[in-house]
Amino acid sequence: MLRVENLDLDHGDARALSSVSMHAARSEIVAIVGANGAGKTSLIRAIAGMHKPTSGRILFKDIDITGWSSDRVCDLGLGQVAEGRQVFPTMTVRENLFMGAMIARARPRRMANLDRMFAMFPRLREREAQLAGTLSGGEQQMLAIGRCLMSEPELVMFDEPSLGLSPTLVSQVLEIIRGLNRDGLTCLLVEQNVVASLKLAANAYVLENGSIALSGPASTLLADDRVRKAYLGI
Repeated sequence: MLRVENLDLDHGDARALSSVSMHAARSEIVAIVGANGAGKTSLIRAIAGMHKPTSGRILFKDIDITGWSSDRVCDLGLGQVAEGRQVFPTMTVRENLFMGAMIARARPRRMANLDRMFAMFPRLREREAQLAGTLSGGEQQMLAIGRCLMSEPELVMFDEPSLGLSPTLVSQVLEIIRGLNRDGLTCLLVEQNVVASLKLAANAYVLENGSIALSGPASTLLADDRVRKAYLGI
């Protein structure tokens, strides 16, 4: 469903990504792990159309989307739950959710999708008229996921969904992602929580200094001595 081929990305004179290649099959969870500054968010933003690659290709559903604007990428069915949630704090929960349905593919079914989000996240129904900025961190993460799902994506990129959450809420958010995947959603999971993401994913890539250092089945990487020493301190 998603294929990245030899992707280079520069931020001014600094190279953020170098010859990155990866792929995600339909209905699969793929983890991208690595330390701060490894290039994980740069990769997500390049795929989403927020950064223009220097070279290489990005294909989604066999369509070359390299250099597309973010709204075109989203309208094709590729969604993103951004790092730090980034809800609209002065808008209500309901208004935030409707923002996710602004693209053409989702507008005709926005009311049905709103009911689906409220069924999936009952807490959001309870907070429907509340300003998003007054929600707890966990509630904001639910809202960010719900807003993304309002666009009816076929693949969602989750950028650090556990960031700033308590261990209990981290488990809840990861279980939500697992449930969405069971329902057929393809997921690209970008996480600093290496153990949790590798346990959840089918396949994984380790980014170091903007390059793919390791890749393979997530269970194999979890048992790899290099991964364990670098990220687990074992």
